[in-house]
Amino acid sequence: MPVQLTMPRLSDTMEAGTIVRWNVKEGDSVASGDVVADIETDKATMEMPVYDDGVISRIMVEAGKQVPVGTPIAIITLEGDAAVDGAAPVTKSAPAATIASTTQMPTQTQTSTPAASVAPTAASVAHATSSAASASADSNRQRVSPLARKIADELGVSIVSLRGSGPGGRVVKHDVLAEAQRMKSGGARATEMVHVACATAVAAGGASSEIMLSSMRQTIARRLVESKSTIPHYQVSMRFNMDPLLELRTMLNVQLAPQGVKLSVNDFIVRACALSMAAHPFFNASWGGDRIIMHGDVNIGVAISLPQERGGGLVVAVLREAQRKGLREISAETKALAEKARVRGLAAEDMAGATFTISNLGMFGVDNFTAIINPPNSAILACGAAVEQPVVRNHQLVVGHEMQATLSLDHRVIDGAMASEYLQSVKHNIENPATLLV
Repeated sequence: MPVQLTMPRLSDTMEAGTIVRWNVKEGDSVASGDVVADIETDKATMEMPVYDDGVISRIMVEAGKQVPVGTPIAIITLEGDAAVDGAAPVTKSAPAATIASTTQMPTQTQTSTPAASVAPTAASVAHATSSAASASADSNRQRVSPLARKIADELGVSIVSLRGSGPGGRVVKHDVLAEAQRMKSGGARATEMVHVACATAVAAGGASSEIMLSSMRQTIARRLVESKSTIPHYQVSMRFNMDPLLELRTMLNVQLAPQGVKLSVNDFIVRACALSMAAHPFFNASWGGDRIIMHGDVNIGVAISLPQERGGGLVVAVLREAQRKGLREISAETKALAEKARVRGLAAEDMAGATFTISNLGMFGVDNFTAIINPPNSAILACGAAVEQPVVRNHQLVVGHEMQATLSLDHRVIDGAMASEYLQSVKHNIENPATLLV
């Protein structure tokens, strides 16, 4: 029987999603694993795959529309099906009562559910018959080389609509790379158009304009207000001598260059914080109302800025069990998550479960700043740049590199004395970086 695709729940806090674009059109054949749409959630833009082979016989929600989780958005006609669900297309957010009558709200990530048993109309039968005929005529499903599929997955390129240049229309590496370049150029042009539009408005005499917030931006705004209004924030700062760490990093990167490894300052900071949290467990804890929840593993969230073509803003990718990972593993995992966030979008599991967060604006030249706690964390570390400046070392005025780090803390869980002890531990690890190698 036909399969009904519903708006999936792609994060634990997602209540509605926006279809950024459809990668297929009515009448297209799809196979299990094909990405049929890009969905904007409350956290990021993510891909929506299907898990059935068939034909897209009905698209019920057009691109750009936001609908609640569980809303029917498309129908796949399977082989042998003669009709599809005759429900009218959805063009705007449906009331909860209507949704409840057509599909069950999922409690976990879901991309397809059996279609509701509804008598098909004559029009829907005709439409399904036409789609089935198209599927029959297109019995030779799109062919993709294994290398092209691998590269497409890495670069976030949808291969559904690609025309292959290989033998028999096979999609090959060249086709995927060309599409990736086209997507990159398109994103750059879109960003340029926004900048030009803003500049034009200013040149025209400062005319006001409005920019609609994406679902992710709305959620970021709501959670920031919630964090600042419900968590008693306070800040504690400390300066670190960065010369030993920078010297060790330079030496290690020279030795690791033949293996394609390049460690960042942030990799050392993540490692230093993780080791210190093992010794100071209240920094790996959350406020639980009438109790403090002590977490087992150290899961460090790393703030990643998104390009404007992916909606801008920040997402927090999570390095799990960071206390058990060395510098090379931290470096490789952080790079992979950052690339995924900026190209394809992070999955829900990539952003869930952080117990501590690090926000590093030092790489952008910021000397110091304070950050807002990422609930349910009890602390976030804001790291500035390692600035070369006059410093006093061993009672002598010399030139050295120093970095200011500022903790924002939940006073219900961590008091000032605990904060100073933790920063002293991080300072020891940073200024004695050999401890981070074992």
